[in-house]
Amino acid sequence: MRYDPDKLVEHFSNPPQDISLADIDLDRIPRHISCIMDGNGRWATSRGLSRTEGHKQGIVALRDVITTAVRLGVDVLSAYAFSTENWGRPQHEVNVLMHLFAKTFIDELPLLKRENVRVVFLGDISALPQKTRDVFEYGLKECEHHTGMVLALAVNYGARAELARAARTIAEQVSAGSLAVGDIDENAVAEHLYTAGLPDPELVIRTSGEMRVSNYLLWQIAYSEFYITELYWPDFDKWGMLRAIAAFQHRDRRFGGLSAE
Repeated sequence: MRYDPDKLVEHFSNPPQDISLADIDLDRIPRHISCIMDGNGRWATSRGLSRTEGHKQGIVALRDVITTAVRLGVDVLSAYAFSTENWGRPQHEVNVLMHLFAKTFIDELPLLKRENVRVVFLGDISALPQKTRDVFEYGLKECEHHTGMVLALAVNYGARAELARAARTIAEQVSAGSLAVGDIDENAVAEHLYTAGLPDPELVIRTSGEMRVSNYLLWQIAYSEFYITELYWPDFDKWGMLRAIAAFQHRDRRFGGLSAE
């Protein structure tokens, strides 16, 4: 795990009564934490604000979570930003999201550079508007040599589409004679997913109290631990992250076997 003790203590100063850094075993931080960021619109509606304001506040929350993950030495932080199903939302909202994606990436580049964060995208970003793609490609180049935490953003992502894409690629390789049918195993499938080369999530955090995976990382979360919070995403912060990790560290992860106790 990579973390600076002094920055870590400073980041978690003035804790609330129910959680603090002392409650966490820093030697057992999940390597890969994944967030299903849910509830931006409901957060805004409950306050009499536009859904756009909810998305803007959600970006503030993501910034805090990114910094927190870096401070804790997390290897990979992934976040579900825009699903393949989200294209069905009102066009105005989709347009706003695309603009926010591009603006946020530019605005947050100084943070990503300062914290040595490398960014990757999960999903088919070729389907995004050209201006958004241009910004994403620029940001990727700016961060490609960073050696710190990986931030994996799922944009235009759907797990079923990802698995179908992997199946097509594998079928093409078999047809071309570069892959034998007998060599198709779990590793072969994993190598053709958007997350190839990344560890599977150990902890999945879902905000807004919803109890579903929403077509997200269906292959990769086979043995992930889930943490569900009633908080809407804009209200999720560094203390929420500590609560999720504390809950994770109290789980008995057996992976289909028997408890070690």
